[in-house]
Amino acid sequence: MEAQTRRCPVGRGLSDPLLYSGLDFRAQWARLRDRDDLAWTQVDERDGFWSVVRYADVDHVLRDAQVFTSERGTLLNLLGMDDPAGGSQIAATDPPRHTTMRARLQKALGIRAIERQHDLIAGLVREILAPLEDGEVFDFGAAMLALPVAVGGAAMGLPRADWPRLAILLTTSIAAEDPEYRSPRGTRPTLNRAHRELFAYLQDICAHRREHLGDDLVSVLITSEVDGRVMTPGEVVSNCYSVLLGATVTTAHPPTYLLAEHIADGVLERWAADLSVTPTAVEEVLRLSSPASHFMRYATTDTQIRGTRIAAGQAVVCWLGSANRDAAVFADPERLDLRRRPNKHVAFGVGPHYCVGHTVARATLRVLFDELLSRFRDFRPAAPPTRLHSNLISGYKHVPITARRAG
Repeated sequence: MEAQTRRCPVGRGLSDPLLYSGLDFRAQWARLRDRDDLAWTQVDERDGFWSVVRYADVDHVLRDAQVFTSERGTLLNLLGMDDPAGGSQIAATDPPRHTTMRARLQKALGIRAIERQHDLIAGLVREILAPLEDGEVFDFGAAMLALPVAVGGAAMGLPRADWPRLAILLTTSIAAEDPEYRSPRGTRPTLNRAHRELFAYLQDICAHRREHLGDDLVSVLITSEVDGRVMTPGEVVSNCYSVLLGATVTTAHPPTYLLAEHIADGVLERWAADLSVTPTAVEEVLRLSSPASHFMRYATTDTQIRGTRIAAGQAVVCWLGSANRDAAVFADPERLDLRRRPNKHVAFGVGPHYCVGHTVARATLRVLFDELLSRFRDFRPAAPPTRLHSNLISGYKHVPITARRAG
């Protein structure tokens, strides 16, 4: 069957950020997983995309960088536009250049480096959770939005006074349609302003750091060589932004998912009773929260997935959260199993673009849950949680809770 006969009427469908203010998107993913082919969404008169929702197909697309390129854009907010960072930002560059660009950064974010930062991460986590000790209503969602910028800001040597503003700008840049972040001028002006402010800030940081190199991540990027030369100032700034953005997506939202959706079903109590499950429990929370909702690719040549013809130049969107609920891979996929093994989820992606910061994200989440569940008990919702309006981040911006100090 030709691709055109399966096209939907013009409408935003799964690309609509408003859809993610509730949980209806999960049912839509399930319906698409039951299909024998791929579904096309025509977003406007010009642009559309194929949705890839099953685990095997997501795995195939994200591993094949030759047929499915990252260089034209990896997120739906760039649909129909060539990504200006293509070929210069690690996330928007294909192998083999991509492999060279990420090598030193990957080493700097490796397990040995993170082990040396354990005490720093633990201190930042305790500081962020400290207000929960008062017994008053605590917005766990807002606190978690601050966590990745604290950990990333420390690793990048960014002034502590700048962290709160950076947290707002980073969330705005990936949730520009959310009414809490969108300016009265509209979504695109909101996004442009956030990007201008972030890039101007990072340009100043990088210019200063060139004169005062250290052992931080910014210095690693400044001194990294690609194609026999160090990165240009623009490339360094673009990759600093990418690192912070990735941290914001992967670290902030698994904890808010757990507190928003499992605060009353006994999961927290079972986990607190046996903290030895933290490594597998963190992977399970990552699977079910799937904080990065999607990655987009463009077909470089005519190809097929699940019997669907995909023409060269068409966009393909891989829905990670859907793949992580595929019953063909995960038994009883909607159940949160603290001891689930195996658990080869794709919350960090898969293939050459596997999240470069996955080690620090996992380490931070393990520290966070151990601190939270060893120090506090009797978690209760104080008001309904509020989800972000974002087709990129699957998460909550406000999770009001109360708790009491353990012991």
